[in-house]
Amino acid sequence: MKLFLSAVALIVGTMPAAAQWLDRPWPDIPRTSDGKPNLTAPAPRRSDGKPDLTGVWNGPTPEPRLDPANAQPWVNDLVRQRQQEYQKTRPSYRCLPSGPEADRFAGWKRILQTPAAIAILNDDLTYRVIFMDGRELESSPAPGWMGYSVGRWDGDTLVVDSVGFNDKTWLSRYGQAHTEALRVRERYRRPNFGHLEVEVTFTDPGAYTKPWGFTTDMALAADTEMLEAVCELTSDHWDGSASDAANAGVTVAPDVLARYVGVYRGLYLTNKRTIEVSLSGGQLIAKIIGAAGVDGGETRPLIPRSQTVFEGLGIGYRFIVDDKGDATALEEIHISGDSRFARQP
Repeated sequence: MKLFLSAVALIVGTMPAAAQWLDRPWPDIPRTSDGKPNLTAPAPRRSDGKPDLTGVWNGPTPEPRLDPANAQPWVNDLVRQRQQEYQKTRPSYRCLPSGPEADRFAGWKRILQTPAAIAILNDDLTYRVIFMDGRELESSPAPGWMGYSVGRWDGDTLVVDSVGFNDKTWLSRYGQAHTEALRVRERYRRPNFGHLEVEVTFTDPGAYTKPWGFTTDMALAADTEMLEAVCELTSDHWDGSASDAANAGVTVAPDVLARYVGVYRGLYLTNKRTIEVSLSGGQLIAKIIGAAGVDGGETRPLIPRSQTVFEGLGIGYRFIVDDKGDATALEEIHISGDSRFARQP
């Protein structure tokens, strides 16, 4: 799993340790009787009456529902190619801006709001500007990594339209591509002091039959600061592919593989997940039902690394066997921690 471990090292190397966050109380914010920030207080407003989105925000990774039937054939072909290459050309793995990728709407960011523009500063030192001065969206801006954005207020909702993206960025970490005709619409709503609701829609007729997107919720990270998380080691040195791994794999007898076929259920972090393991053409196939963002389940070929440990496109899978060699559980080996799934009768 040389390539997989390289990916882990890259990701870990860019994550600031939790213990580094500063403890610095913010002045002039609503607080509860015990002195803590009152996240359910009314959202602050500017002098024009519009909600003020200014603050340091943090949120989970969004999970768009990916439907291959909605994508043009060339997009699905590219997704499969990128999967075989362990997503090594993903912009963030190459220390390049992520642009409109869904994951870019997660993590730490600081929003600065003025009447003429809103700036969103990311912890990887990239930024974007949303023009709020009443200008029209440019019809053909020079393609860039972060696009060209114009915002307006629809009641208490900030509506942002963006165009002008180059075609080097992805729309999800799974490898969904787009053309330079991509248009992104974002809707931001701050229902109270401590929460920000975000809805994102991608429209690109050259790549997708119909618009698609996701929603996510961000939380105000009050009384703290945002530290930088800079990519310093690119994926350019990664080599190999899933095909190379299969050619270099260990041989496991068909009767042993057959003992691993079955349905396994458990929790991945806090989410229920089912892994259906089947045998086809002498190879184990894992269908992961409950894999975030993938309709119908994500399929991964399992390449043997030992008699019980397999690689599934960069993720490790270990079969737990009894004294007869029959699998009783399946462990998914992941950077966020191993998860165990019990075999169903």
